[in-house]
Amino acid sequence: QVQLVESGGGLVQAGGSLRLSCAASGLASSTYIMGWFRQAPGKEREMVAGIAASTLRYATTFYADSAKGRFAISRDNAKNTVYLQMNSLNSEDTAVYYCAVSMGLWKSRWSPSDFDTWGQGTQVTVSS
Repeated sequence: QVQLVESGGGLVQAGGSLRLSCAASGLASSTYIMGWFRQAPGKEREMVAGIAASTLRYATTFYADSAKGRFAISRDNAKNTVYLQMNSLNSEDTAVYYCAVSMGLWKSRWSPSDFDTWGQGTQVTVSS
């Protein structure tokens, strides 16, 4: 059974940083596409970052425009864990953050339906 468990969320002041972790079990996360999504109250779930399988020859990542230059996705294959480093946080980053795994192929545009298994989410609150 595939399970994803997020951690690292919390309350942070504007301009601060957080690092989210997503620990996977039941699969080798290195061989799949992993994504970080977020959902704010009253808004649709949106993808903020993704990372391709480690089996690709070149590291491939995706970032939403809102995340470029501030967020960084990475993976530690030995720990079967994917991270999202978030810097220069602002109030618009307040949301529940979810990690997810996709069994499909790398794409240029993503939606939640492209991902097969989800974690339970971790709350990130940025105070201004």
